[in-house]
Amino acid sequence: MAGFAAVVLAGGSARRMGGSDKPSLVVAGRSLRDRVLDALADADPRIVVGGRPEVPARVVYTREDPPGGGPVAAIAAGLSLVGPSPQAGRLPQVVALVAGDLPLLTAAAMATLRNALSTADGALFVDPDGRRQLLCGVWRVDSLRRRLTEMASGVQGASMRALVEPLRVVEVPWSGDGPPPWFDCDTEEDLRIVREWLTAKRAG
Repeated sequence: MAGFAAVVLAGGSARRMGGSDKPSLVVAGRSLRDRVLDALADADPRIVVGGRPEVPARVVYTREDPPGGGPVAAIAAGLSLVGPSPQAGRLPQVVALVAGDLPLLTAAAMATLRNALSTADGALFVDPDGRRQLLCGVWRVDSLRRRLTEMASGVQGASMRALVEPLRVVEVPWSGDGPPPWFDCDTEEDLRIVREWLTAKRAG
């Protein structure tokens, strides 16, 4: 599949971690957010929405306006910056939408979703119980922009489920070993699991 863009949602209050800036927490020497950006190294542009404004080179930072408007408002802010790639000279047709606290996300996992997209509007991982992982997916840029236009003023406070419900979605099961790529870090226990997994992986 041709080049793609990426929007990383790095805002949120992290209430279960005392309100910390969760994507900036470090595991195995890298912040959660930067691990996500590493997995999206082939994307152009890469856009971070929310969280700390200090971002790596060749990464664009923005915030939803007003702040705290929820995931769909953050997606709208990020998607507004998806323009023609400086390298390819054309608008990316596909965008990855992922949370900024997925330290086990990999380039291979994202390639799996992109390859599964075909003619659908989006492709998402699903867990063994069939639950869609709404912040670990790839989408057609035009489909998302059409939905945001349809929602208009309803974007503020809207859920990701409301955004994608009418869209045609390919559900992709995960068959890899260990924690899945959508494993997010909502608690200290989650961080402990990730650190143990990454340590074991390096040792192996």
